[in-house]
Amino acid sequence: MLEWGASDSWHNDMFLELSDRIQQDTKVLLSPVTLKRVWGRIDYKSKPSITTLNTLSQFAGFENWRDFKAKTSTKKSTGIPKMISANLGVIMLSASVMTIIFISFFSLKGPNESATQIDASKIGFESRPLAKGLPNSVVFDLDLNEIKSDSIHIQQYWDPTKTISLKQGQTQATGQYYFPGYFRAKLLVDGQVIKQHDLFIKTEGWLGTLDYRPIPKYIESDAIYTDRLSMPEAIISEVASLEEPISTTFHMVKDFEPISGDNFELISTIQNTYRDKWAVCQKSYIIILGTKGAMVIAFGIPGCASELYVMMNDTYLNGKEHDLSQLGMDLSEAKDIKIQVKDRHLSILLEDQKLFSGSYNESIGRIAGLRYRFLGAGKVLQSKLANLTGSTRIDFLDETVVIN
Repeated sequence: MLEWGASDSWHNDMFLELSDRIQQDTKVLLSPVTLKRVWGRIDYKSKPSITTLNTLSQFAGFENWRDFKAKTSTKKSTGIPKMISANLGVIMLSASVMTIIFISFFSLKGPNESATQIDASKIGFESRPLAKGLPNSVVFDLDLNEIKSDSIHIQQYWDPTKTISLKQGQTQATGQYYFPGYFRAKLLVDGQVIKQHDLFIKTEGWLGTLDYRPIPKYIESDAIYTDRLSMPEAIISEVASLEEPISTTFHMVKDFEPISGDNFELISTIQNTYRDKWAVCQKSYIIILGTKGAMVIAFGIPGCASELYVMMNDTYLNGKEHDLSQLGMDLSEAKDIKIQVKDRHLSILLEDQKLFSGSYNESIGRIAGLRYRFLGAGKVLQSKLANLTGSTRIDFLDETVVIN
């Protein structure tokens, strides 16, 4: 349990940590600058947005801002609950700090709905890659003259933690991309998306990576691909020599024929080939990249089911809070796994036995890429993608495309 003390003694790193904890718990990014405003450390006359209020309320253990108001409106300010998020370690805040957040700063009448709106048509936000292949730098060209805020960011990926901080009046910024993908870059002001556009960082066929962070080691297609995908012996030896956990990944990111990420079938045969030291759980991942989001499915041995998860774009289920034990399997032998999505409803099957079923809300868009990731190393023996009518079929290992 953390005792952080009075907020007027908090240094910058504490706001950075709080921002990270809120993002982990709620899947919403509130920047340290936004939090400093909320805590009264930055003079700012406008009231927080409804997104900020909902996120803080959820982090404090309520369903949303409306739920917070309903459950605290009849209580005195000194009686406001002090606990914040038991899931990530409880942070005890004084009643006066909670009063600053929810009473003095906002009042129980809610946020100011008449806050000045930004005319997005007057904002410039474009980008251009500087090279082909990877790694790749992207230059963002900006016109921010209409924005009066000290919280301006570029969110580079669907991962909301990957952001670039901007200053008022800044005309250019550079982002670095070490992995391929279809990225939706977003310009955020005070945590709100003002403009967004797409960036496509492609591969030339299959690309392998040894996933050092922040910069991976690249393994080109001719070293990993014959009639299957596997890492060369030199990479396996390097993995075995490391004391810290590391993953290897096979990437295919390109202009596919248009297949909806909300209606498709992917048949994969995968095998985990490294199980020593920290890789005992045989963790393996199938990742579907879309033009509007992503889907990630984790597999591992039955004894590690609590560490597995399924991310269906806007819906995230983890094995600590949900029963994902059916995704536990021995991957030391190759397994045929079918992923089928119909009208945003996901089914996962192992040799025609259903392992998981779930739905999501926000469209993934059209499919833009695939990744197979293994903690340690693994093989991909089959990778076939098709739409549900079968009119478009892609065999990534045979390199065939059928369009009827």
